[in-house]
Amino acid sequence: MLRLTLLRHAKSSWDDRGLADSERPLAARGLRDAPEMGRRLAARNDPPGLIVSSPALRALATARAVAREIGHREDRIVPEPRLYLADAATILAVLRDLRDAPRHVMLVGHNPGFTDLANRLDDLSIDNLPTTAMLCVDFIAGRWAEVEPAAAGLVWLDYPKKRTSAAG
Repeated sequence: MLRLTLLRHAKSSWDDRGLADSERPLAARGLRDAPEMGRRLAARNDPPGLIVSSPALRALATARAVAREIGHREDRIVPEPRLYLADAATILAVLRDLRDAPRHVMLVGHNPGFTDLANRLDDLSIDNLPTTAMLCVDFIAGRWAEVEPAAAGLVWLDYPKKRTSAAG
C-alpha cells in the first residue's frame, strides 16, 4: 500500500495587490493554521517520507511549517513547478512520476485541483478542501506509477476548523 496526504496551502494574504500570485505570503491565519495542522499530523505518528510542494510562496511556507512540526528537514522539501495551480490530472501525473519515493508522500498545492482530485479518490464528495486541509488516502498499489484514483481509500480528512481528535 502507498499513502498520499494532500495538503492545501494555508490562508494567503491579499494585502499587497501588486504581488504576483505565486509570491503571495501567508496571512496571519495561515501562519497560525499551518503549524497547528503539522502538530495534528505529528500526533498521527505516520509522517510522510517525502514532501513535494508547489513553488508558490504560500505553498512552500505551508510545507515548511508542517515539516518543522513533523521533524522533516525543510531543505528536503521538493519544489515541483507542475503543482502550481495544477488540475487533477497533472497532480496525478506528478504522483505517478515519483519513481523511488517512500511509501508515504505529501503533496502541497492549490485548489481547485486538490479538491477535484480528492473527489476522484474513493468516490468522495467534497465541495471544497478548505485552506490548510489535509486529506489522506491509501492506494492499493506497489509503485507510484501504478496509482489509480479508483484504488484509493480514505484514511482521514482534517482541517483547521475541525475540532475532533487528531487520531480520528
